[in-house]
Amino acid sequence: MIFLLSPAKSLDYATPPHLAAHSQPLFTRQSAELIEVLKTKSPQEIASLMKLSDALAGLNAARYEAWSPKFTASNSKQALLAFNGDVYEALNAKTLSENQLAWAQDHLCILSGLYGVLRPLDWMQPYRLEMGTALATAHGKNLYQFWGAQLADYLNNRAATHPASLIVNLASVEYFKAVDRKALKVRVVTCVFEELRGGQYKVVSFMAKRARGLMMRYAIENELSSVKALEGFDADGYGFDASASEPDRLVFRRQPDA
Repeated sequence: MIFLLSPAKSLDYATPPHLAAHSQPLFTRQSAELIEVLKTKSPQEIASLMKLSDALAGLNAARYEAWSPKFTASNSKQALLAFNGDVYEALNAKTLSENQLAWAQDHLCILSGLYGVLRPLDWMQPYRLEMGTALATAHGKNLYQFWGAQLADYLNNRAATHPASLIVNLASVEYFKAVDRKALKVRVVTCVFEELRGGQYKVVSFMAKRARGLMMRYAIENELSSVKALEGFDADGYGFDASASEPDRLVFRRQPDA
């Protein structure tokens, strides 16, 4: 199985990585092309384009200027250890062993506006570029048009090495939309996490993000290899709800006091 996650806005480059193993990102040429476009933007234009404060716009303008097509230990960090948002705090990759991170390297893909697809141990330089950003390039008016079918093609190639492969979608709608479903030839199973609020079950963004990270942690620790195995996820009081689920849409629910 190939798991998909969204990236995080928050980054941690202050904490040294606990392992030296790393890989090079796969779409460096495309990333460099996007960086060249971003370098033409003033901090004020970046603030408007990405709806950022002046301080964050200035920080990211400096990141684009510093970005290099050569990734090294001094300018980069492994992606799974660098991301630091709700999903990644729940996943807590810094406590994974080298063997567990090696398993993740073979089974997890992180979708990215700048990097396309990142494997867990791919070196990543700091950036901010959400997939939904309307950044015009020679390929179109936004990042969805820039990436086109490239991400789906990559996932198809990954899956082709394992004929029984399927994709477990733990990414947000914004990011999974970047995977061209018409070009994708692999079965997709999406995990949905719901909370009981006001007598109804619904997706609560913050809780769902944490649950995605917990599910990925569960998959890594147990080296999951089947859809059936996903149903055993029970972290933080979640439980698989068969009655609310479909073959390609697994629903996990929990009570508010869980």
